Amino acid sequence: MQDIDALPHVMGDDGEFHAQDEAVDLSGTTAEAWLALGFFWVLGATVFYQFFTRYVLNDSAAWTEEIARYLLIGVVFIGACIGVAKNNHIQVDFFFKFMPPRMARVMATLVDLLRVVFLAAFVVLTLLLMNKLSHARMTMINLPMNLVYGGCLAGFAAMTWRAVQVARRHWQRGYSVLERPATTLDDD
Repeated sequence: MQDIDALPHVMGDDGEFHAQDEAVDLSGTTAEAWLALGFFWVLGATVFYQFFTRYVLNDSAAWTEEIARYLLIGVVFIGACIGVAKNNHIQVDFFFKFMPPRMARVMATLVDLLRVVFLAAFVVLTLLLMNKLSHARMTMINLPMNLVYGGCLAGFAAMTWRAVQVARRHWQRGYSVLERPATTLDDD
């Protein structure tokens, strides 16, 4: 049974509710998280402008739908780096419970290496795509489509770099989240 005096007190002696929020610490926010947030706000402004011109002015700005789609692509590809950096993408650790520790270590290392290879392959494939479609233009705005593909390339490159960092961290500490699901990258 838990001691009631050990719990945090929110009711003061005056009978009023007293609660304080924890201090906000943004020091651990990665550069790609800030970039994804910037893309998100520009996307939000674009969608608001589209809504305003369509329903208030009754004269929809045609370019907003295409630009909003491309901004969403940017949010997804740059934002995916956050998941790679935190190593919290979907993973199946069920079988790791039943593997011998040595086999689990080898399999977890293989997963890390395959993730790096997979993401690096997409960097190369995106570069090849950009080369093939170098003359393609956007439909509504006369800008090169390689701006959009460049965002995808930057996302894949950042994901690859973060995957290398995660793999290196797993190697240094001798286990990964697959082997010990209750841990995170911050647990050291």
